[in-house]
Amino acid sequence: MQITVKGRKQEFEQGVNALDVLKELDPDARKRAIAARINGELVELMAPLSQGGELVSVGFEDEEARHLLRHTASHVMASAVKNLFPKAKLAIGPSIENGFYYDFDVEEPFQPEDLARIEKEMARIIKKNEREERFVLPREEAIALMQERDEPYKIELINDLPEDEELSFYRQGDFVDLCAGPHLPSTGKVRAFKLTSLAGAYWRGNEKNKMLQRIYGTAFFDKEDLDEHLRMLEEARKRDHRRLGRELDLFDVMDEAPGMPFYFPKGMVIRNILEDFWRYQHRVHGYDEIRTPLMMNRALWERSGHWDHYRENMYTTRIDEQDFAIKPMNCPGGILAYKRRLWSYRDLPLRMGELGLVHRHEKSGTLHGMMRVRAFTQDDAHLYMTPEQIKDEVIGVYKLCELIYSAFGFRYQVELSTMPENHIGDEEMWALSTAGLKDALDELGVKYVINEGDGAFYGPKIDFHLKDSIGRSWQCGTIQLDMNLPERFDMEYTGPDGAKHRPVMIHNAIYGSLERFMGILTEHFGGAFPLWLAPVQARILTITDRADSAALALQARLEAAGLRVETDLRNEKIGFKVREAQMMKVPYMLVIGDREAQEGTVSVRDRKGKAHNGVSHEQLIQVLVEEASSRALEQSDSFQ
Repeated sequence: MQITVKGRKQEFEQGVNALDVLKELDPDARKRAIAARINGELVELMAPLSQGGELVSVGFEDEEARHLLRHTASHVMASAVKNLFPKAKLAIGPSIENGFYYDFDVEEPFQPEDLARIEKEMARIIKKNEREERFVLPREEAIALMQERDEPYKIELINDLPEDEELSFYRQGDFVDLCAGPHLPSTGKVRAFKLTSLAGAYWRGNEKNKMLQRIYGTAFFDKEDLDEHLRMLEEARKRDHRRLGRELDLFDVMDEAPGMPFYFPKGMVIRNILEDFWRYQHRVHGYDEIRTPLMMNRALWERSGHWDHYRENMYTTRIDEQDFAIKPMNCPGGILAYKRRLWSYRDLPLRMGELGLVHRHEKSGTLHGMMRVRAFTQDDAHLYMTPEQIKDEVIGVYKLCELIYSAFGFRYQVELSTMPENHIGDEEMWALSTAGLKDALDELGVKYVINEGDGAFYGPKIDFHLKDSIGRSWQCGTIQLDMNLPERFDMEYTGPDGAKHRPVMIHNAIYGSLERFMGILTEHFGGAFPLWLAPVQARILTITDRADSAALALQARLEAAGLRVETDLRNEKIGFKVREAQMMKVPYMLVIGDREAQEGTVSVRDRKGKAHNGVSHEQLIQVLVEEASSRALEQSDSFQ
């Protein structure tokens, strides 16, 4: 067979590996290669090639090579665990975004100090630079091998694979694992790694199965990249919304109500600001607000398709011999609000929004602070239009999303998600809906990625992935075009011809979920919210009790100007009061002593440590009101 490398062609015997081809045709690339692609398909360097064509070396700089690196690192970790804990049973160990993990069944749970021991053993294995050798076995021999090694989870995986599935294994030294690959050529290519955390994980993600022990790790091609990633992880730990929610007294989730957040007074300030901002922006963009019931009967959910497609995630009950469900989504209620009367084409587009509380039965293992909850408020909007209005309405919704995200300083990426395998409606309707979204994005000139098969079961969608201040991505807003629910609910409007026509429906959520958005905002700002969002915008600190009356008078003036202010009159040292206010991430600390009380001024300190002395009350109010009302993301330097 003929293989080409960088324009050089040569005949090779079938079964030759990529490493030997590169040795012949590109020796320099061979030294740097960790994998290769034949006709665009990624292959291991040592794997026999079954076809000719264009061969390209893959080096450490290649993004796709990260998968091989981390997959191999997971095997190195599993090998180290088996060396240190011979009775450990292997489950699965994939590479994931920015890292890898492996699940083990062990007699005693791993402890944090075990990670250092495992890392040391991994380093020893890597230093030996053992080859990753792939081999294939018939099913009976594969099961016999895993029985010999006492690996029951691997036997279960083998038995669940299709009869015609090739059963491949990888051997490195004495360690053998069932694995489809691909891998690096040898363990020595794993250059920089770190085990990061321990967790519990149900076997195969089913809470009815045994709880296993999961070890997470990460691997990079050089220590500099690893160190930068670990620095980012530490920054993310400091910004963890669960910790900040408790420390700043904003919100929390308690054992008495798993997945159902509690909001405390300061958290409610932020939530109300988000709701008010949402209401204002939707009102000026032509939306009317509605409210629909929390619970509706089974017939509605059967008609919408949720009873068949989503019932396992719904909370249900029985009342007056009828089945009811607490709503997991607001859409069907919004449709009933539309159907309360007959609309004319002159009334369309019709835009209705709802801050609706929904409940979803998420598995306990998936719950995560405010990010994954069971009770949350969706900022749903539903738009109803004629087919001719689709593009303009999608563009309008997109621009509204853009406006709201920019207010918080978010950058974002856009995905267009298409028809999933489990969908309702015919494919022609899906094609029309998908084209409508695509045309709008193309007219806007938006860069987007097509995410095949990830649409909602009733329609394609545009998803917004927000980038926070440390570069993490969060899936938030969505624009979903729906021609299926209008059909299912027999929705109509009267056209210019006097006949009945079917409207097109857009589902739109910008925050996505107020709870999740609160969590994202908390981590994005690290709890140091900009002035317009901060639950306490300024704290007045007195140096002596002789300044108390001046402090209270200033508080009254600031509150009259619409600012949120606290006063600290305690008999504590001023340094202690300042540090405490900084720990609570209060934007401005206003210090009043004898001199300031006499002059009618304050010393202003911001949470970054800048101090401005002798600021008049009038200037203070003017600066803070302007900063808050403009929704500035940075603190003012107008005290200079």
